[in-house]
Amino acid sequence: GASSEKDPSPSQRPTSNAAAALAGEVVAGTSQTSVDQYVRGLSDPKESSAQQAARVVEELAHQKPELLAPHIERLVALLGNERARIAQAAAHVLPVLARVAPAKVAKHLKTLQASFGGASEIAKDGLVRTFVALCIASVTYQKRLIDVFEAALRGADARQLAGWVEHILPALKGEPYAQARAIAEQRLNDPSLPRPVAQRVADLLGVKLRVAPAERK
Repeated sequence: GASSEKDPSPSQRPTSNAAAALAGEVVAGTSQTSVDQYVRGLSDPKESSAQQAARVVEELAHQKPELLAPHIERLVALLGNERARIAQAAAHVLPVLARVAPAKVAKHLKTLQASFGGASEIAKDGLVRTFVALCIASVTYQKRLIDVFEAALRGADARQLAGWVEHILPALKGEPYAQARAIAEQRLNDPSLPRPVAQRVADLLGVKLRVAPAERK
């Protein structure tokens, strides 16, 4: 009926409606499958089962994320999964959990910070959004996280940089904000940064983009 037509985003595959229904059953307490089974299902060697679990877990994060709070440790471990779809599910869910259960996610902060350097692109993005959510939840986290934010902004590629600047800077205050901002400004001098990306970052920082020597000819 009309009530079920809550503008699905174009990226949603039909299967995500099934996943939403399955997650709804878990939330309502009528599901044959527990949250724990779905989270364990992410590690299922059978690809189709793991992907179905990933969709349901993402839906749970959307419908009632606190149900996933007891499973943070497993989700943190799955962030490094070699299967991109599974890592993506963990990267989707952890920032949501950092908003609803910051202290529980923060217990794993050392592990999360240590994993950043060698993380995949998907995992790095999930980590940045998780760290940002923690800083928004409490200002106390920003001093512990400024080093990893600096590393993220220094190492971000052209695809990541603008999004990370947009996420990270508003989450910081005072000295950590100044430090992160200084690195974002330094990146504007990087000649390999595509002009549209540099322009977007400059706009976010509210600074004027200097013309690169190569463009002055």
